[in-house]
Amino acid sequence: MAGQTDQLVKPGSGRGLLDVYGDRFLLKLLVRKEIKVRYRGSVLGLLWSYVKPLVQFLIYFVALGVFLDLQRGTPNYAIYLFAGIVLVNFFTECLSNATRSIVDNRDLIRKIYLPRELFPVATVWVSAAHFLPQLLVLVGACLVVGWTPSILQVAAAVLIFLMVAVLATGLGLIFGAINVYFRDSENIVDMIVMVVTWASPVLYVWTMVENVMGSWFWVYQLNPMTVAVQVFHWVFWEPTLSAEQLVIETIPPGLLTVWLPIAMLISLGLLFLGQLTFRRLAVHFAQEL
Repeated sequence: MAGQTDQLVKPGSGRGLLDVYGDRFLLKLLVRKEIKVRYRGSVLGLLWSYVKPLVQFLIYFVALGVFLDLQRGTPNYAIYLFAGIVLVNFFTECLSNATRSIVDNRDLIRKIYLPRELFPVATVWVSAAHFLPQLLVLVGACLVVGWTPSILQVAAAVLIFLMVAVLATGLGLIFGAINVYFRDSENIVDMIVMVVTWASPVLYVWTMVENVMGSWFWVYQLNPMTVAVQVFHWVFWEPTLSAEQLVIETIPPGLLTVWLPIAMLISLGLLFLGQLTFRRLAVHFAQEL
């Protein structure tokens, strides 16, 4: 009896994200549940992962590339545009769904105790499942126009995916926990999602921002998503350009040596802050829900 008492653990005093790794089976079940629930009654199902970004791409390409003629000064503008859209969509879907994950699973949280971090992390995995088909379309389009990446660029693409996943998880933990107490968090995240596409060089080239901001351009570069999109352009867009087209400045100076390490540190810092915030607020989730 004494041995059993020694093994008792105070509720809510788990190891945070480490418990998610320990409960990998539960994580897989949650991911499957999220995918099934999301596409229940849907005719196209997972095909919406292709349809939505394609429609979004066509709207932006016609409005900006054709009507505003941005494609004239940006060679292979379609590749440039779609590379940014794919990555930003992954981030915004992760953040939006992670913010709502605890509230949406209120019934399960009320009934049993399990690591609460499982819910926002599961939404990131679901978003990754949607990201993969879009990435395959991007790779296919790049190959058509002569994409020849280096091993370093392929490795950079994997690194950026992981960095964006870490960034979205950290912010998702923060807003997901706060959303239990203040539903205004959902509105704040909706505004972040609305702004992030324009706050990163997805629809325009980074040199436009530098020309306007001048010596304050470094503030723009502190946004991890700005750096992530720029690296994605370096990976997928730059290798499709010819020698004549490469005379344009495709990436900012110090992108890989300065800004990418800074973006990674900021992302890891937000993950650490998110875990601290989540653990502190998770103790009373069941009562608040």
